[in-house]
Amino acid sequence: MIDALFGSKTRVKLLHLFLNSPGQSFYVREITRKIDEQINSVRRELSNMLDVGVITSDSADNKLYYQVNQRYDYYVPLRSIFGDNVGEISTVTVSDEESTDEYSVAIRAIPGLRLALLAGVLVRGSNSTVDVLLVGNLSTLKVKVAIKIIEKGEGRDINYSVLSYDEFSYRLSVRDRFITEILNGKYTILVDKDNALSQK
Repeated sequence: MIDALFGSKTRVKLLHLFLNSPGQSFYVREITRKIDEQINSVRRELSNMLDVGVITSDSADNKLYYQVNQRYDYYVPLRSIFGDNVGEISTVTVSDEESTDEYSVAIRAIPGLRLALLAGVLVRGSNSTVDVLLVGNLSTLKVKVAIKIIEKGEGRDINYSVLSYDEFSYRLSVRDRFITEILNGKYTILVDKDNALSQK
């Protein structure tokens, strides 16, 4: 039945493979072996999936490798359908407000934090490539713990950046492209102890 819904048996097998292997990449012949389908059918479906944006490709060692695009708009719902470990992403049903509150608690627990923003995949309508921006003299371990909580809640990898307060202030003052791209889009301020963005 799911084959009929998604158009082809090969496509369904590919979605199962990719959505259960986030961060892993595969080349065409490896894929054909893993899903036991004809190479022409696999190539055709890979091309379709690339066009839609579900997967990305990259070349290395004269081979073209494919992997799931974790920043694809429908990555989380697709993973809830095709992922084998559905319990891992059960928080998909949680509202945006609840998940933001949970993330806020995790981020605010980082000692030395002076500024924290959510953007990218965590804020509807944001096109930022950075999902979390953290500013302060921060423990790498504490940051990783907070990011893991967010990644578990989202069911995907999160792109985050950590800056010292001096570096952030300098970049803000010279309208650095990295900072400007985040602030010109949609974002949510979780922490701003120095009111650095109060004039925004």
